[in-house]
This record gives sequence, structure tokens and C-alpha cells, in this order.
Amino acid sequence: MTDTPTEPPAPRRDERVALPTRAPLHLEATVRALQRRPSHPVERWDGARYRRALRTPDGLALVEVDNAGSVDAPDVRCAIVHGPRSVRARDAIVRTLRTRLGLDVDPAPLERLTGAEPRLAELAAALRGMRPPRFDDLFEACASVVPFQQVSLAAGVTVLGRLVERFGEPLDREGERYWAFPRADDVARCDAGALRACGLSAQRAQTLWSLAQAIASKELTAASLASCPSAEAAARLRQVKGIGPWSANLILLRGLGRLDVFPPGDVGVARGLGAIFADGSDADSASTEHAVARVVERFGDRRGYLYFYSLGADLLRRGLVHAASNEAAPTR
Repeated sequence: MTDTPTEPPAPRRDERVALPTRAPLHLEATVRALQRRPSHPVERWDGARYRRALRTPDGLALVEVDNAGSVDAPDVRCAIVHGPRSVRARDAIVRTLRTRLGLDVDPAPLERLTGAEPRLAELAAALRGMRPPRFDDLFEACASVVPFQQVSLAAGVTVLGRLVERFGEPLDREGERYWAFPRADDVARCDAGALRACGLSAQRAQTLWSLAQAIASKELTAASLASCPSAEAAARLRQVKGIGPWSANLILLRGLGRLDVFPPGDVGVARGLGAIFADGSDADSASTEHAVARVVERFGDRRGYLYFYSLGADLLRRGLVHAASNEAAPTR
């Protein structure tokens, strides 16, 4: 008689699954950087927990993540609040969350770089443990960039919300509606007119529709981009009409975790970093721009992290992120 391998037991509902990661980890700052604005239609942060509707091989699930520890001693766990609880669903959820929240990114090199910049000292202390978040789906990355081309973050989030409600998949739980992000296939089946109805300009609607078509047909895949150096991957993205250097680099940064790229011409990021690296009251814009360029160059293959630092600084100013130095473990 031979032993028959048995599948590990499925997690019980609300059973918390450990998501081990290196310290430090500032979960709030990481999720807020993923959101960009609290009105984001998919990403939820309630002050202590991250919630998100995720697709799994067995259907849609509502998951939540919290840190029962602290920034310097993280105890990160996730739970399936609603939806499939099979082992393969759980494993898919864990993989997705580890990617989205940057849990496998080693924070030590980032800390060394920020520690070497005296003008980043105060901001680095406040954002200690903020990981570079990313989208785990190529179409989500593209659809989280195109609506933001040459508009404010608030305007871009509004359009994104309409796209999600039009093409996403809802999940209702305890009087709340959560959304799974639209899939490339769903958008590719429509026409650009449906995208214009969500508030996109004709050109941006055509760009996003073209990207959906390319991704749905497997003409453009995350794997093919991941196999290329960043410059070549950006060039491939720029073959899509309407994707310029800023969009291509931001898709690589936020979608593929390519920290060696920095989105050129981002007015908001330039303004944020300029405020940090300005030489003083007599500094002109040219010298400030030069100072920022020097720092970007010094960050080398992790220069993309400066994008998240600028975003984090703005979130701190708005009171949307608590400084890590004042962070305490949540009470239970």
C-alpha cells in the first residue's frame, strides 16, 4: 500500500496567512503609493488594512492585508474575506499580493541610497519602509497610465473609476461594492467609443484600445517585455501610437517593477523633487533641475524609487500617510 499525497487544507474563512518580508515595511505608505489618491476605485485603505478584489483561478475573492507588527518588526498577514478558499486560490492571492506590495524587494539598497543624500534625510525617515508597489497585470499597468496623460491625478482617477465601473467585475460584501480591475479581453471586445464615454479623449481612447487589443492577442505580453533590457522594452511600448517616453517608462516602473527607469517630463515629480533639492532662496529653476538630475543619476539602477519618493512626499503633505517615525503597531 502506497501513501497518496494529500493537498494541504484550504484556509478557513478569515484565517490569516503570513506574508513574511524583511524589515522595514511601511504598509500604509506602500498602499497609498499604489493608490495615488484615496478615491482610487479598486485599491482600498481604511487606515489599518488594505482591501482589494482579486481574480483567482476559482473566481473572484475579496482579500485584506494588515501589519500586526510595526514598520521595524513587520508581521504582515492576509485573509480571504469572501470568495474561493481553495489552496490554489490562496496561492494565487499570495503571489499577487507579494508582487503588488513589493514584499520581495530588498529594502537595504534603497535605504543606503537615501541615506547617502542629506536632503532626503527627513523624508527618508518619514517614509522608512515604503516599498515600490507595482501592478501584477500588464493591462492594469497600461490602463493606470494612459488616463493620467497630461491631466491631474484627481482627473485621472475619476476617468479610471468610470473605466472600472464600465468594464470591471463587481463584488458586493456587507453593503460595500468592490471591483476587480478590467481585463484586456473585456476592453478589446468594445470599441474606442465606449472608452470615450468614460471620459478619455479620442486619442487616449484609441491608445488604450490598441493596448488592450495587443495584450488580449498576446502580441504584447509582460513576459516579452520582461525579457528585454528596459530601453528596448520602452521602445516596444512606444510602437503603440500615443505611448511616449513618459508613458512607456511609467508602465515599466509601475507595471514591471523596473526601478532602473525614471519617467521623464513628469511635472508633478519634478516639482516634488525640486522642492527637496532646491539649493536655497537664490536657486533658480535651472540649478534645481540640474540638482535633481544629478541625484537621479546617482540612484543608478534604482532611480525609479525617486518617483515613489516624490509621490510619498505629496501623500505626507496631504496627511494621507503617517510618518514612519510616529508609526505604532495597530491596536487589536
